[in-house]
Amino acid sequence: MKKLFIICLSILFFTNANAQENSELKFETNFYDAINKWVVLPKKDNDSLYTYGFIYIDISAGITFNLGGSFFIDKNNKYIGEAQPAYQMIIKRLDNPNIVKMSILGDDKVKELNLTKEPDWLSSYKFSEDSVENLKQLGYHFNHVGACEKALLYLNKGYQKEPHHKGLEFEIAYAHNHLGQYDKSIPILEKALKNDSKNYSFYRELGYAYSKLNKLDMAEKTYKKGISLSDSNFEKSEMAVNMAQGYFLIKNKAKFDEWAKITKTYAEKGSQYAQYIDFFEKEWNSKR
Repeated sequence: MKKLFIICLSILFFTNANAQENSELKFETNFYDAINKWVVLPKKDNDSLYTYGFIYIDISAGITFNLGGSFFIDKNNKYIGEAQPAYQMIIKRLDNPNIVKMSILGDDKVKELNLTKEPDWLSSYKFSEDSVENLKQLGYHFNHVGACEKALLYLNKGYQKEPHHKGLEFEIAYAHNHLGQYDKSIPILEKALKNDSKNYSFYRELGYAYSKLNKLDMAEKTYKKGISLSDSNFEKSEMAVNMAQGYFLIKNKAKFDEWAKITKTYAEKGSQYAQYIDFFEKEWNSKR
């Protein structure tokens, strides 16, 4: 029964249903904006119960939902709930940006459901934001679900303390690139490479930023260096296909062909990047 409930809960997180909304329940909050809050998940019109739980961050594993229980709303707008047994803790890692939006439980309703503002077990997951490693981990977890603006709040704080902390510069550059802030990504990566010139992931992000700013000569030089340093064919194919796309967009056939060939050298047959090249080539040939 526990296994079945976990499966149903997982489906609920990704169901885009027309939820019955009580006047106090507004399903408008992204899960990553509800850290350390009790939240309610939307339900389908034919469901009788709402599911609620607590969202927190496990610094090693990421943003997490801990099932609290379920409730219904009576005719007097009172929340009548049944708590999940303490010995049956059910959690779900929230690692997908497409998870449904939720409603934060107001303080009065938290009390009405006989809940404390924070569950007792949360103390086991407390961590210090004075630690640069923890700040980097927070940035990583928020980047992972596409909440890059929130990630930068923690990453920049860590950067002020220890700019070359392992993994920190990459997460900052990744966040800026994701947000289209390529001009902010480049100086971070240039400084990172002065400190660690053999890190191919820095070249990958730097090449991407240059390509998006249409600095294709710089992007090409950077990607070639990154490919020479990487021992991952997947990473090599990712860098190569980005370069091929850059030349496809400016209609430089000779350079496109060069990078299409490099992509095919490293991309697995039928992979996403190989399919991109097939698409570009078909598009080019169809316009002749």
